[in-house]
Amino acid sequence: MFLPGSQMVHFDFASGLTEHRSQSENIQQTKSFKEFLVKLKRVIGGLRKDSLFCSLRVPNQYQTAKEEIDLVILTGRGIFCIDVKSWKGEVSVQRQNWHVHIKEQEEHFTNTSITQMPDPVQAIKNKTANLWSRVVRSGVAVHQSLFIPWVVFLSPDCILDEDLQKTKEVVTHGGLDSFFHSFKEGYLGWLSDAFTPSLLSGHLSYRQIASIREVLKRTGTWDTVSLHGGGQLKGDYRGCQHLALSREETDVLEFSHVRTLSAGSLWVLLGYSPKV
Repeated sequence: MFLPGSQMVHFDFASGLTEHRSQSENIQQTKSFKEFLVKLKRVIGGLRKDSLFCSLRVPNQYQTAKEEIDLVILTGRGIFCIDVKSWKGEVSVQRQNWHVHIKEQEEHFTNTSITQMPDPVQAIKNKTANLWSRVVRSGVAVHQSLFIPWVVFLSPDCILDEDLQKTKEVVTHGGLDSFFHSFKEGYLGWLSDAFTPSLLSGHLSYRQIASIREVLKRTGTWDTVSLHGGGQLKGDYRGCQHLALSREETDVLEFSHVRTLSAGSLWVLLGYSPKV
């Protein structure tokens, strides 16, 4: 974490993220996701902490790149792969892309902007399939139907057209409570699984759950730099020469300056980097 007055330098080596946001969008996305996660944990209750995995980087089909799944929940009923969106505006589909229409009312006119986004439903389906492939390659026998994709739209100001609302993988703001309580109801069923053989229930056995949990633990996440003010920088900093460390032995790094903000900015311009 950066302390007040810190400056970030020499991190232009980070790469791999496919969706870029402004600082305000990044902060809003982070805040919305944290609130979503807090409410989900509160409603479910009793779910093991090591059954929730955030920001997993899953290799694609060709092992040439990694893509992020916002949240993976491991239960006896299945492995739920969830992408969370904080979009605002009217959302429609044009061919294979989604269009987000945002209207801004000015004093004498209305300004409309249209942002073209890749299909998030197809994206989470692909990432879910890739995660299943990774689990199977790791030696765990599990049916693909137990890997379940979802896309959750958090904002009440995100209006999806009727066809998108009917998509089974989509959860809108109005359906959040039902979505949360479906996990609560499912949790009661997961408890009953303790007394029902997996061959009869069709659910994951304890051995499968333990094996999948180990695979998910070994699945990497993005390197995340938390900035003073709430922003975050995510990327793969493995190639950064200023971070030569053992990742197996390191969880958190703290960057700090002992100088004032103005003096620190001057040192950055002269090429000096923060001490770690």
